[in-house]
Amino acid sequence: MSKTRRFTIRSKILLGYLVVVLLFGAVLLVLTAQINVLQKENDFISHHDLEVHNLTNAIEKNVLNMETGQRGFMITGNESYLEPYSQGLSQWSSNYNQLNALISDNPSQQQSLQSIKAHITRWIEIAGEPSVDLKKQEDQAKVVAFFQSDPGKTEIDLLRSQLTTFRNTEIALTEARVTELARRSSTLLTIMYTLWGIIAALSIAAAIVISGNIVKTLRDVMQTISDISKGGNLKQRIQVRTHDEVGDLGHETNKLLDEVQEQNRVKDQITGIATLLQNPTNLEGLSRLFLNELAVLFEVPYSVLYYWKDNRLLRVAAYAGDGEKERSLGKVSLAPGEGLVGQSAVEKRVLRMNDLPQNYIRISSGLGYTSATSLTVVPVLFEGRTIAVIELASMKPLQENDMKLMQELTDIFGVSLHSTVTRMELQQLYDESQVLNEELQTQSEKLQAQTEEMLSQTEELQMQTEELHMLNDRLEVQKSAAETSANELSVVADQLRTSSGYKSEFLANMSHELRTPLNSMLILSEILSENKNQHLNSEEQNYASVIHKSGKDLLNLINDILDLSKVEAGQMEVDFDDVYLGSVPEVMNQYFLKTAEQKKMDFRIQLQSPLPETIVTDEMRLHQILRNLLSNAFKFTSEGEVALTISKMSLAHPELKDQETDVIAFSVSDTGIGIADNKLVQIFDAFKQADGATARKYGGTGLGLSISQSLANLLGGSISATSREGQGSVFTLFLPLRRDEPETMNASRLFLNEVATTTPEINKLPSMTSRQSDVLLTPLEEALLSGRQVLVVDDDIRNVYALANALEKYGMNVISAQNGYECLELLERGGVKPDIIMMDIMMPELDGYETTRQIRERLGMTQLPIIALTAKAMKEDREKCIAAGASDYLSKPLNIKDVLSRMKLWMNHETMEI
Repeated sequence: MSKTRRFTIRSKILLGYLVVVLLFGAVLLVLTAQINVLQKENDFISHHDLEVHNLTNAIEKNVLNMETGQRGFMITGNESYLEPYSQGLSQWSSNYNQLNALISDNPSQQQSLQSIKAHITRWIEIAGEPSVDLKKQEDQAKVVAFFQSDPGKTEIDLLRSQLTTFRNTEIALTEARVTELARRSSTLLTIMYTLWGIIAALSIAAAIVISGNIVKTLRDVMQTISDISKGGNLKQRIQVRTHDEVGDLGHETNKLLDEVQEQNRVKDQITGIATLLQNPTNLEGLSRLFLNELAVLFEVPYSVLYYWKDNRLLRVAAYAGDGEKERSLGKVSLAPGEGLVGQSAVEKRVLRMNDLPQNYIRISSGLGYTSATSLTVVPVLFEGRTIAVIELASMKPLQENDMKLMQELTDIFGVSLHSTVTRMELQQLYDESQVLNEELQTQSEKLQAQTEEMLSQTEELQMQTEELHMLNDRLEVQKSAAETSANELSVVADQLRTSSGYKSEFLANMSHELRTPLNSMLILSEILSENKNQHLNSEEQNYASVIHKSGKDLLNLINDILDLSKVEAGQMEVDFDDVYLGSVPEVMNQYFLKTAEQKKMDFRIQLQSPLPETIVTDEMRLHQILRNLLSNAFKFTSEGEVALTISKMSLAHPELKDQETDVIAFSVSDTGIGIADNKLVQIFDAFKQADGATARKYGGTGLGLSISQSLANLLGGSISATSREGQGSVFTLFLPLRRDEPETMNASRLFLNEVATTTPEINKLPSMTSRQSDVLLTPLEEALLSGRQVLVVDDDIRNVYALANALEKYGMNVISAQNGYECLELLERGGVKPDIIMMDIMMPELDGYETTRQIRERLGMTQLPIIALTAKAMKEDREKCIAAGASDYLSKPLNIKDVLSRMKLWMNHETMEI
């Protein structure tokens, strides 16, 4: 250890004394600072309070002089009495200004002083100046009358009372300051004694710790030496806590223990390996075992063993070089003196190379590869001659201790290798003699069997020739029939294409012809149903509404038939693009939240993690399929819930067992009437429903599922259905994550049609009433909302009115602002301190984005929850709101349950952060 880093015993003792001196210095600094503070406060009392009292008395004296001078002049008429009056009149204002400046830190005393000034000024105006003027005019009657009324007496009495109160208040303040000064002096003494106690305790503790460290290390050294002398545990080490002379003693003792333990470890390893080398019975097994042990012992990831035979070095084993890799390990056979291996065999010495060039030897694994940097070639000797050579490649050079251990191990391995080879040669000679005897015995038996086999093969060839002639005749007949069938199918296909084209053209023309009058009917019936001019009575207005609704139903039917015709004719176009999955819940909520509220049903949408952010598909067709499935679910469900679950699934391929396909599953489940098992297949056919009774009861044409299945096929996916009559149904749309080539898409579609049967059964679905508990407002949740202040920022007063009425039912205080500027003004004035802000995005002049940014950046309200509200509901709107600083995002029309849930979440989150 270098001297600059040593912390000797002398240094520790000096450091201890230095710490004590520094602590005393720190105490002196603290005490000096406290004494200076007390001195300043004492000076403040001596100068400030005394000056206040003097100025108060001076003002009172000024007033008394004015009153005395006034009365003397009034009685005697001698103007010499006006001298104290004039002097007081000129001095009281200056004294007042000085006193007012001294008590500028006391608003209540300043207010009292202002009242005193008002009374003085009032006395001068109504008594002082008027009486002097009357006396100067020598109108004795008016003077007598003035004295009898004496209008200034009241002001003088009030003035004396206020001066007494003002003086008493200042005396009380002075006494309080004196008391506080005495208390702080007592506190200073307490601090002095406390700091002295702390310094004493720290000094004693430092002495105990330093001496303890020295004594503890010395005791450990003594105990360890005692254990070594008694043959104790060599794994025990001295814990060195210091960098002084005692620490050096501990380090040296630990080094001695490490050397003794390392010698014992090497002996144990040599003994263990020698025992293992006695087990193998063949050259390759023994060589592989030895290389494995070397790899573990020296951390050598790559090695080869060459055996000397017939004046050649033959590779018999390798470590980490099995199979295909083994053919790239270098040469299989080497001559003496050839390369480093051959030279090591001739010279009978170890050869080492470090800093090998890149890719000289490449070490690889299943994850990658790298280059070795060090090469070691070790000869294996037996009775002074080379019998094998080991070549080792490693990431770092072997140390000298490793080479010594390597030499001892190769000596032991040489003996084992020679014994094994000798034993193998003897066994080989014995086996060869046995094999020769058995071969002579079996050759005669083989000749007899071959003769019999040739006779039987001749008969079989004759029979196969006759069967081939018959098979050729049948194939000619089948070929002719197949060609005839193919021609007929081609004619039928042409006819079908022509017919489909005529049908599609007819449906398109009919759609155009029907839409033209239907458009006028819809517009006129809507105008009539609004009845703005009040020309219709309520019954006639209802008729107009029925006409308008029927027209919309007819328009939807025309659209469904046209879509079906396009699909059948192959004219349906799809536009593949990245679709953001996070926008699906918002879009579906816009379509069906109102329906769920009207039917008093639960409607929930779940995104189960993990999900990709986007998939490649046609967004419009995806929404069309989901709307059809959800419409059916709401139509055939009268109570309970409808749920849309979006999840990622990995499905095993039915033919390629080791292959899995990732798909996105859109599952629509309901608690409706369900479908019988024998009706599940036909519901995907055009104009089909579960049965006639269902069609009559619930209406519809039965085109929705047929169109949806066709659209799913165009997107490369499929729709499956499971149901239990009376309990509900589950329709699942499977879509691939990305767009494939046409051939691959067709295979993927067939695959999804096969695995669609893996959709969960209806009796395995989660409880449909589990969400009902989510919408109750428990007393605890009401307590979280009650009394909270909400700022609603929206330029549409109808939205403000509706939201305010809904939130006030839960005891919340609602404040509104009709634009961004009004919102910022309310927050800047500080009169409004909302717990949460509901911010509309689309507002004139200053929109919700910029308003939110200014709240966060200019006003610095970074923790205030802000929930953005927008009716656009585009897939990029959420990111824009969050980027502007919004805490959360909701799309219109608002669901009050979702609003309350988000508000509770963010207000509770704000409370926990505070």
